[in-house]
Amino acid sequence: MRLIVNGQERSFQSPIDVRGLLDALGLGDTLVAVERNREIVPRAEYASTPLEENDEIEIVHFVGGG
Repeated sequence: MRLIVNGQERSFQSPIDVRGLLDALGLGDTLVAVERNREIVPRAEYASTPLEENDEIEIVHFVGGG
């Protein structure tokens, strides 16, 4: 399955959901915000949000600082 992740084309085995994508990227336990096709995906829905061919995914990491 072809996805655009943070502006880069990537291939993943399907079916895959947001949780599976984060796991595949090594971000399973990392606090991130995920946007799918310009809509925020609530963290509670990661495992129940399937991804489709050509979805555009943005993943944002939180960084502390002042």
